Amino acid sequence: MRETSSSLPHKFIGVAVIWNDQGQILIDKRRLEGSMGGLWEFPGGKVEPGETVEECIKREILEELGIEIEVGDRLITINHAYTHFRVTLTVHHCRHLTGIPQPLECDEIRWVKLDELDQYPFPQANIHIIHALRQNSFEF
Repeated sequence: MRETSSSLPHKFIGVAVIWNDQGQILIDKRRLEGSMGGLWEFPGGKVEPGETVEECIKREILEELGIEIEVGDRLITINHAYTHFRVTLTVHHCRHLTGIPQPLECDEIRWVKLDELDQYPFPQANIHIIHALRQNSFEF
């Protein structure tokens, strides 16, 4: 018997589209042994109880990449169902402030131009983020 989507675990994730002064976006490569391993993604993580999405994004980016960012406007909110769980991704434009990004919790990180994103394999839900970025050009 197939589970209904309402019985699946639901994760709320804050996602950062981090821009640098050269107009590049920071992406990271998921560890091979993890969920969706080897795919590239926009960094972020699970919103903890009592935490706003903006606070989550700042904390996750500091923990995962070791950099300080400014969280800007919301770009898009995406609801996506995978086989074993559902996610709500709340995606914000962010600006790199200080620090050199380190791959603390991923295999690799890379600054890329918006038109280079097609060269990297992303999880399905991230495709919506790329599409939204192309629809909404952004300036800090």
